Amino acid sequence: MEKIFSFDPNSPLLFTQFYFWAFLAVVFMIFTLIGNKRLLRNAFLFLVSVFFYFKTSGLSLLILLFVTVSDFLIAKRISKSKKEGARKAWLILSLVIDLSILCYFKYAYFFADFIHSITGLEIKVVNIFSQIGNIIAGKELFSVDSIVLPVGISFFTFQVISYTVDVYRKEIEPVRNILDFGFYVSFFPQLVAGPIVKASDFIPQLYKNFHLGRRQFGIAVFWILNGLAKKIILSDYIAVNFVDRVFENPLLFTGFENFAALFGYSLQVYADFSGYTDIAIGVAMLMGFYLPQNFDSPYKAANPQDFWRRWHMSLSRWLKGYLYIPLGGNREASFGTYFWIVLFAIIAAILSSSWAVSLIFVGIALLMIVISHFSKDSKKSIIANLNRFITMLLGGLWHGASWNFIIWGGLNGIGMIAFQFWKKTGWHLKMVYITIITAALCAVRHFYPLPIWNLLTVWMLVIFAGTVVRYVYHLCKGQKGQKLGYVWGVIQTFVFITFTRLFFRSGSNLDPETANLEAWNTAKNMVNQIGSKWNTAVIPDIIANYWEVFILIILGMIIHWLPSRWKRWYRINFALLPLPVMLLVVVAAVFVIYQFITADMQAFIYFQF
Repeated sequence: MEKIFSFDPNSPLLFTQFYFWAFLAVVFMIFTLIGNKRLLRNAFLFLVSVFFYFKTSGLSLLILLFVTVSDFLIAKRISKSKKEGARKAWLILSLVIDLSILCYFKYAYFFADFIHSITGLEIKVVNIFSQIGNIIAGKELFSVDSIVLPVGISFFTFQVISYTVDVYRKEIEPVRNILDFGFYVSFFPQLVAGPIVKASDFIPQLYKNFHLGRRQFGIAVFWILNGLAKKIILSDYIAVNFVDRVFENPLLFTGFENFAALFGYSLQVYADFSGYTDIAIGVAMLMGFYLPQNFDSPYKAANPQDFWRRWHMSLSRWLKGYLYIPLGGNREASFGTYFWIVLFAIIAAILSSSWAVSLIFVGIALLMIVISHFSKDSKKSIIANLNRFITMLLGGLWHGASWNFIIWGGLNGIGMIAFQFWKKTGWHLKMVYITIITAALCAVRHFYPLPIWNLLTVWMLVIFAGTVVRYVYHLCKGQKGQKLGYVWGVIQTFVFITFTRLFFRSGSNLDPETANLEAWNTAKNMVNQIGSKWNTAVIPDIIANYWEVFILIILGMIIHWLPSRWKRWYRINFALLPLPVMLLVVVAAVFVIYQFITADMQAFIYFQF
């Protein structure tokens, strides 16, 4: 009994554990008895969500409860205040509290480095909350030597911010009691890894009576099975048996293995994150609540901008609604635009130990602003791209304050800007630009035959060949040109997104104190291995050794690229199966899924964010 109600940091509660499904069975059984007693239902789900988070993150639960209470009270004050100045002051207080807590846990090591780089002072990062706990207890109960990131802190922080801002904007009325609000913030299916639920989308559901139709029940069960299959069969199996091994020491593996691991990781991270979301959506639906779609076959995207409309959609919408548009969107450069330019310049200087990097960053940004001031025709495009780039950098910083995440966010921003430029360029100019860039890279590779230039040159030659084919179709006005362009765009976008993930994966699961150096070395070693000459004679043996992994990767991508109408068809038909048949299918699916389970349960990747 003590084990059931205690927290084990070595075994946090996961969707893939039997314990979770036993927990859910008990919760659902009680829920069916009180489903239409709104206040009792919400209070019950709040309490079980608190218990779930405790089993996932221990005493970090106190952080969750603190932001819940503070934002509930502050939103009340915002609603009651008549003067705009008072409303704004309360909003600022809420943002300061929420972001200060988030920044302390995620960026304390970064700020220590910042102070050291400016003043030369060595600052030891300690866990202030553990110190307070020790003082209250009167003895050393908690370790203060390092900061442990609370699971899901970025997700529930963004949710409470959306609530307070929506109340300030008068898009919603404040929640009437703390139990209802606590339920919104901590609803256990999506608490620790999203989707990020916008207050105005979810809070109205708090006051609806419970209803679960026969078809909704079937769809909910389908999403749960779908998520488990993605997580256990695709993500965990690929990671444990191939991807993690290569990333732990890239130099022990060939260029082909590094290349395959990088593409395998693209499937792994999608299956892991979207698998969690599928389970969360299914579990929530069983209780009559609807969470927003978080993924829409992102590897079908034909350009980087479309990719971010399909990937982690709740974060993309949050960044657009609460960051990109307030920055000025495509209208103007606001104070926030200049603020973030300066801040990122400082961050660049700290992470690179060179002020030259920050000066280049500021110089490019200011040049774009000056050009937009004198060129009215291009102003909207330049400002939009500048704010878009800042938003993507912040998206990278949201994942962690290290070079690898900044580079990853910046590359995605550059990809989106490059697409905007490419879209507006005529075909003749496209051919000219591609030819010049390809020739330049070939020349650089000739004089500086480094692995990075080998890699970029090969990629650019492929792009050049594809562009020539599309150019010929354009000149001939071929009917297949558009379809060919879409397929080509999907392939190139997938390759681009995959290589940006090199920086994302390299710094994940690392100690913040050493993340920068380790991430950089991992990324550099993988690039060197992939960009060096391959020994093609060993590739058949590699494929033979990892044939199960490669088959799963191929099958996973084929299923991902199936037409959406096909997926909708088999989802609905599953939901409409007679209950005895559905039960047999579920039992068979669970049996197959758990044949792939690894010795150690793998935590969801986005738990760390």
